[in-house]
Amino acid sequence: MAKRGGKDRVPEGVDAARLVARDVLRAVRERDAYANLVLPGLLRDRKVTGRDAALATELAYGACRSQGLLDAVIEAGAGRPIAEIDGPLLDVLRLGVYQLLRTRIGAHAAVDTSVALARTEAGAGKAGFVNAVLRRAGEKTVEAWVETLAPRDPVGHLAFEFAHPVWIAQAFADALGARAGELRDALAADDARPAVHLVARPGDITAEELALVTGGEEGRWSPYAVYLDGGDPGKLEPVRDGMAAVQDEGSQLVALALTKAPLDGPDGGRWLDLCAGPGGKAALLGALAGIDGFHVDAVEPAEHRAELVRKAVHGLPVDVHVTDGRSSGLTPGYDRILVDAPCTGLGALRRRPEARWRRTPADVAELVQLQRELLTAAWDLLRPGGVLLYSTCSPHLPETVAVVADAVRRTGAEQLDTRDLLPGVSDVGEGPTAQLWPHRHGTDAMFMAALRKPATP
Repeated sequence: MAKRGGKDRVPEGVDAARLVARDVLRAVRERDAYANLVLPGLLRDRKVTGRDAALATELAYGACRSQGLLDAVIEAGAGRPIAEIDGPLLDVLRLGVYQLLRTRIGAHAAVDTSVALARTEAGAGKAGFVNAVLRRAGEKTVEAWVETLAPRDPVGHLAFEFAHPVWIAQAFADALGARAGELRDALAADDARPAVHLVARPGDITAEELALVTGGEEGRWSPYAVYLDGGDPGKLEPVRDGMAAVQDEGSQLVALALTKAPLDGPDGGRWLDLCAGPGGKAALLGALAGIDGFHVDAVEPAEHRAELVRKAVHGLPVDVHVTDGRSSGLTPGYDRILVDAPCTGLGALRRRPEARWRRTPADVAELVQLQRELLTAAWDLLRPGGVLLYSTCSPHLPETVAVVADAVRRTGAEQLDTRDLLPGVSDVGEGPTAQLWPHRHGTDAMFMAALRKPATP
């Protein structure tokens, strides 16, 4: 029998891809690990590549995203609460039910490989339990299970169908406002596996050149974006050479919006990224600043994330400061400041498969307080006539328009129409703020608001 984790050899009847996926689920459950950080290491260590790596990725990320729906079906099939099922068996059951209900994998393969995993893990008796639960799960289609188990209210029903906690679905509906009828499309897009977006570093390579080299497609909105169908972007030569990086097109638009905002007075070339980790936006700002001989300061309080920023901005006119953005000690007088504030991340859930089941409404109040404090600190560092761009990868109203409204009330900031800073990008809201959405733009749900400091008190 293989040892725990299956690292010594693949158990009989189980392929390496499913074993990797099972071990990702285990790490997420036991250690609160991040699936997108655990998976690449497992694939590399076990030399799982090609189609097997693609299958492992689909199963691991898909099962993490779908956890709420899967658990409801498992409880129905087992006749007991999830809390009463042994953790290792629960990992196997989630993996099996995901294959049965949300992939085209045949029922025979889904059940047999799951039973083999359970037998290796816990013996024949527990394998029989897994077999019985999966047989019951496979008696209905996913649509039939949704009809049987989903709440009756419209938001709750959509939340269950597209595997989101109800409070997050409600947050999306609130942010959509008068267009809450798009909630189904928004949740469906958020539940789908996203495309990989690359950013071409300005001054090093164009998006057209990057697309030709990588076989990708030029982006719709950012002049530096390229879309990839799949594969490992880390193996691409432009990425290895630092001429390109992985970055969602929405994040690119945030950085670009800051550079396009009209100042009162000339741009002195002092730019600041107050919440820089892990460094993607700081790198794009640094590349753009370098073209004009400008300079960027980047602030990150955690040393390990600051090191990521240093790597991202290598060779660019960017200085990294390991300090708290709320009391950075930097000299005021910045022309442009980006506050891409820590947030719930509800707009980037499709890229963080387990995150939706970890966040709770209780997280919001503390984050909003931090967002307000960072915005206040940035305002004090901004020169009269300078522009501050506040952004979050969340559409949640308490973290977006409410934070901005509070800042405007307290500071007397001039609120610019952020839509004007996104040329060619359609359907970003009624203004003056802008909201991107996966179902409308194919990006993360980035929120942006541009505030200009009055030149005279």
